[in-house]
Amino acid sequence: MRPYSDKQNVQKKPYYSDRYFVAPQIPKEAVESDAVFAQDLAILQAKFEVKEAYIQRGQLVVYIDARDNVALLQTLKDECAYNILSEHSAIDWLAKSNEFELFYQLLSTSKRKRLRVKCFIHEKEVLQSVYGVYKSADWAEREMYDMFGIAISGHPYMKRLLMPDDWFGHPLLKTYPLHGDEAARWYEIDKIFGKEYRDIIGPEERDSARVDENDTYRFARLGHEVPFGAEPSREKTFHDYQEEGGVTIVKSLKKSESKIVKERP
Repeated sequence: MRPYSDKQNVQKKPYYSDRYFVAPQIPKEAVESDAVFAQDLAILQAKFEVKEAYIQRGQLVVYIDARDNVALLQTLKDECAYNILSEHSAIDWLAKSNEFELFYQLLSTSKRKRLRVKCFIHEKEVLQSVYGVYKSADWAEREMYDMFGIAISGHPYMKRLLMPDDWFGHPLLKTYPLHGDEAARWYEIDKIFGKEYRDIIGPEERDSARVDENDTYRFARLGHEVPFGAEPSREKTFHDYQEEGGVTIVKSLKKSESKIVKERP
C-alpha cells in the first residue's frame, strides 16, 4: 500500500505528481523458457522489428512498431494460430510522454496460449484498423475512439459507440473531469428541454455518491423506510432482530434493548 500523502483535492486538477505511479511488476521470464512462444517469436522476428519480448504470468508480451500492427496480427493469425482477439484498448500516457499505449490481447485455442501485442502512438497519430484481420476489433476500435479520441483509419463504421455523436470530449482521458465538464453538466437539459430551461431545471446531478433521502425510487431512507415510490416520511421505523413470535428457547432480541460495547470485555 502506498504511504498516505495529502492530495489537496487533486480530483479537481488535471495533473498531479503521483498520477503515474507504477506498481512493481511481477517477474519477467525469458521467451526461450517456453518452446511454443520461442517459435512464435522467431516467426515474428523474421518479418518484423520486435522491440522487446518476454513472458509474464504465462503469456508472451511483444512490443512492436505501431505501423506493423495489421501485418503482424495477420501473421499471428495465419502462421501462429492465434485465432481470437479478445481485447483491444489503450492507456493514456499523454501527460507523461505524449503517447498512448495500445495493446492487443490474443488467444490461440489450439495451442492454449495467450499473447499480448503492445505498441505506442503519439497524440493525433492515426492507427490502421485491424478489423480486416479480427472482426472482434469492430466495437473495440470504436470504443477506443469514443473514450480516448484515437483516430482509426480503415474502419468500416468509425463512429462513437457509447457516447452520443455530438458529445464533447473523450471520457477516459486522464484530463477529463471525473463528474464531466460544462457540456456534460447541461447535455440532457439542452437536448430535451432547450437551453432556456437551464435556470428552471438546474444542472444535471452527476455525483454518484449523492443520496437524496426524499427520492423514494432509488434510495433507502434509513430509519424512516417507506414503500417503493411512496411519499417520503420522517416517522422513525424500528425493526426487531427476530421475526414475530421469536424462536423457541431463544430469548427474544429487540433493537431498543441493544447496547453498544465500547471495547472488548
